[in-house]
Amino acid sequence: MIHEKEIEIRWRDLDAFNHVNHVVFLTYLEEVRDEWLGRVLEDAALVWGYVIARVEIDYRRELTLSDDAIVARCSLERLGTKSVTTREAILTRDGAISAEALAVLVARDEQTGSRVISDLERAAFERAAARA
Repeated sequence: MIHEKEIEIRWRDLDAFNHVNHVVFLTYLEEVRDEWLGRVLEDAALVWGYVIARVEIDYRRELTLSDDAIVARCSLERLGTKSVTTREAILTRDGAISAEALAVLVARDEQTGSRVISDLERAAFERAAARA
């Protein structure tokens, strides 16, 4: 399952060069990743059971206010024992790639830190991968 979300570029997203600041790209990706995770797991409580361990991003094209909005994408790249890797992208409305990213989310336990992904969660991720 590839999840897409359109996000408006806000004036506050711009930096002194009048383009979207590189850190804001991470916010766009977080928005689509959180939504994707919620749709895959279908339980808000489970969504809060993951934390980001790594984000790798390649910037391909700047964004400006004249781009108006972006389309952020997220899908499952890899399912591990304790982690999930997502493939993510930011595109302009006309399909130009502005950034590509991989993110590693680790299943979290409040007491022990990381935890094994449950059978219920694994089945949900596998269903999402099958729909991709």
